Amino acid sequence: MNNSNMKPATQTVLDYVKDNAPSLTGLCDSLFWFGEPAMQEVRSAELMTEILEDGGFKVERGISGFPTGFMATYGSGEPVIAVHTEYDAAPNNSQKPGVAEHSAIIEGAPGHCEGHNVNGSVMITAVMAVRRAMETHGLKGTLKVFGAPAEELIMARPYFVRDGYFDDVDVAFHPHLWDRFFTEYGVLQRAAISAEFIFHGETAHAAMSPWDARDALDGVMLMDAGLAQYREHLRPGMNMHRVVTDGGDQPNVIPSRAAIWWFFRDTTAEGAKSLFEQGKKIAEGAAMMTNTKLEVVVKTAVWPVRGNQALAEALQHNIELVGMPEWTDEDQKLARSIQEGAGVEPSGLIKEVTPLTGPSPSIPAANDCGDVSWKVPMGRLWFPSNIPNVTFHHWSAGAALATEIAHKGGIAGAQALAATVIDCLTDESLIEAAKTTFAEETKGVAYAPMIPADNTPPLETNRELMEKFRPLMEQHYVPPPPKFQ
Repeated sequence: MNNSNMKPATQTVLDYVKDNAPSLTGLCDSLFWFGEPAMQEVRSAELMTEILEDGGFKVERGISGFPTGFMATYGSGEPVIAVHTEYDAAPNNSQKPGVAEHSAIIEGAPGHCEGHNVNGSVMITAVMAVRRAMETHGLKGTLKVFGAPAEELIMARPYFVRDGYFDDVDVAFHPHLWDRFFTEYGVLQRAAISAEFIFHGETAHAAMSPWDARDALDGVMLMDAGLAQYREHLRPGMNMHRVVTDGGDQPNVIPSRAAIWWFFRDTTAEGAKSLFEQGKKIAEGAAMMTNTKLEVVVKTAVWPVRGNQALAEALQHNIELVGMPEWTDEDQKLARSIQEGAGVEPSGLIKEVTPLTGPSPSIPAANDCGDVSWKVPMGRLWFPSNIPNVTFHHWSAGAALATEIAHKGGIAGAQALAATVIDCLTDESLIEAAKTTFAEETKGVAYAPMIPADNTPPLETNRELMEKFRPLMEQHYVPPPPKFQ
């Protein structure tokens, strides 16, 4: 790719990504086979931070109490540009790549079925390219790279923001996989509060003396029934869902402890808070009815994701500059076979970039980058490393994540992201436009983190799961990626 009007630094990053494509694809595949779920991304974080240190970044590990979180810094002075993304897998999502049917690598094991392995490889490759351009062309500024664990639990970035890691950042970027190559602005995803409701009672023999017990499971079930009845009264944009995390040990022992874990979502932070408060009221009522005691543990709380218009316009320019990958007949054949296996329209891969048309509607999902997007102007880059019509957290969304489809889309994504960071480093007016539009977009809204000030990360999450499966998963690990130049 060569354009006589292109900035020399832009040409440098485009060439760097192309020349280091084997490193990107090797990193993508390593992260895929690690398949580490939230809070247990040990190998993933270790590999990425080693690459960054080899590239001259100063790395701070364990930020905000997350052992697998990190911040890497390169350069000095202004502007300060942050790039951040996630790299966690999800429980029970193991899927063989390139297989057009549900086929677990290891039955019951965690795995990547959303594409966070590609997210991590795109982020690392893009910032390594920017580092090379800063060095080659003498560009001033500071590049901050944030590794955000536990996105599947919408966990880490509110802690990073709360703890001041974004206080000096001018603009931020978040790359995430999709089936298309596009960007957007406006309020893009929902706010959410994640909380566990724990009921404490008194045990007894369920047949011989149930009247002596206070049944904690009854509290859980009554809360669930109460919120089921409340669904009729949810405003458009609100939703909630749950899993029972503790239902007792065996039927003839009345549980003295039971717990249910809820996500409460809305288009606004205030709406999510309101729904959470209603959930607490219903839980308190359930505790009263069962003579149990209620404990509420807020795991995390995130603001809706917002995209900045000025940064979206800059990203769109570079998306169009890079263009869609050239899909082969084999790529299209694999995509259609996966779509057929999943029972969705076999439309194949998208061939053209998606235009920027205006503010996008909010989708029901949440992402913990939302807090970043209300702290500083943030651009969201969606890059084309998966296939249309499949749904995340389903085997079909994992089948392409270590194939040429993921690799080609990741290369395009890294090029567009790196080129846009170069624009921010070389064009002061872009930073100013981002800040001006950000002030207009957030006018009248006072951002403050919703997570409690004393919250700490849940370090034991998924530990037992990985102790069980990591020895089995290690047998499938691939060789480490080639070193970046």
